[in-house]
Amino acid sequence: MTSQSLRDARKYEEEMERRHGAMPRPAFHLSARIGWMNDPNGFSFYKGEYHLFYQYHPFSSYWGPMHWGHAVSPDLIHWRNLPAALAPDMDYDRDGCFSGSALVLPDGEHLLMYTGVSKETLPDGSTREVQSQCLALGDGTDYEKYAGNPVLDYRDLPENGSKFDFRDPKMWKKKDQTYRCVAGNCDDAHDGQVLLFSSPDGFCWKYEKVLAANRGRFGRMWECPDFFELDGKQVLLVSPQDMMPQGFEYHNGNGTLCLIGSYDEETDTFTEEHNQAVDYGIDFYAPQTVSAPDGRRIMIGWMQNWDTCNLHTPQQPWFGQMSLPRELSVKDGRLFQRPVRELEALRGEEVRYENITFTDVIRLEGVRGRKIDMELSVRPGDMENVYRKFAVRFAQDDTYQTSVSYRPCESVLKVDRKHSGSRRAIIHQRRCLVRSDKGRIKIRIILDTFSAEVFVNDGEHVLSATLYTNPEVSGISFYADGAVAMDVVKYELTI
Repeated sequence: MTSQSLRDARKYEEEMERRHGAMPRPAFHLSARIGWMNDPNGFSFYKGEYHLFYQYHPFSSYWGPMHWGHAVSPDLIHWRNLPAALAPDMDYDRDGCFSGSALVLPDGEHLLMYTGVSKETLPDGSTREVQSQCLALGDGTDYEKYAGNPVLDYRDLPENGSKFDFRDPKMWKKKDQTYRCVAGNCDDAHDGQVLLFSSPDGFCWKYEKVLAANRGRFGRMWECPDFFELDGKQVLLVSPQDMMPQGFEYHNGNGTLCLIGSYDEETDTFTEEHNQAVDYGIDFYAPQTVSAPDGRRIMIGWMQNWDTCNLHTPQQPWFGQMSLPRELSVKDGRLFQRPVRELEALRGEEVRYENITFTDVIRLEGVRGRKIDMELSVRPGDMENVYRKFAVRFAQDDTYQTSVSYRPCESVLKVDRKHSGSRRAIIHQRRCLVRSDKGRIKIRIILDTFSAEVFVNDGEHVLSATLYTNPEVSGISFYADGAVAMDVVKYELTI
């Protein structure tokens, strides 16, 4: 039965959507229906469509008591909003329905698992959020919370596990038809760990073990875990809070971490072999994956960051968008990401240039736009004297620009949006190490109305950033310090 809280949220989102339906929005990135959006939740394939839920506060464009927003898509590109799926309306989730996951049960029902939040008053008079794991079942539109909630709480934690930081369950079904889930947690030293739970039926859950522990390496609390097999390796994704930088690999604040290794299913032992960032840009957090019907592992993330997400005005009716869904693969122990191939169906007019050689600033006829897919192949124009810097500048006019630049002598690639229109001293630059073969590098840039996603060397590195520039600003130019030879192919994207 739909609660009054959920009915109120659904009525509000419909009214506000009618009122603000003509506002500029991303063309092919999912954005908040109204109000606030953050982490993707419940990414799943159900009844012939992809379902994506998300952390949602419909009543303002700022974080508030968390609901679950809901959208569906046949192809991961064209999204259709559905009514809000969950509202904080029970004693165990009265202060928020936090992140979680979804899967399909044998009887055809859609099972959601989420974190319920309720505040507890401590002996000193302060309050903390107690977090437990809860279920809801539905038909793809309407969901009813399970009578046995919560199915995991503080009594199911290891001895040193914090009940205040216990969230974001990600479920999967094993080949033997039993179920597993991982959840983020902190130990009593506030150090991150991922806990593993098992269930015979998706309803009765028990604690198994600490699957992975931070041991002081990557930030503190580990949020939004995801755990899956890919190309013969096992992958653990987490989003650590309060990170310290490590060279060009990890940055300050809230980041994304990928651990690649092996997994012994008999003993539930995950052995780490490699670690890396998931996204090296400014705006990407809390990724979640789904196994597509054709076997692809597809990931989507919140295209924003916690250090800059509260600077918009209260008058803005919506805030938050998702990244492009990305196809994942593992090559030589490294995670690669490419835009889902469905994006190519949006490609319209093509502009192509080959072997353009230049040494300063050039603009190319027909190369401009803010909804484009552009591929660049860059190499030295003089192999005896490798260029010192290459840059592509987009969303550009006489006042504004965002750039991606590469210095082969330092192997450093940088995204820079300080001239994109922000009036605040927020994060505007991020860099990563991208080694090239004597200055050869491939860069693919996907631009949407308010974002740029940069895929380097066929997805070996990805950098995401939201933009503040007026969508009408659409110029593109190229800069070279030294001789650069370049191939360009650009497609208009039409949805």
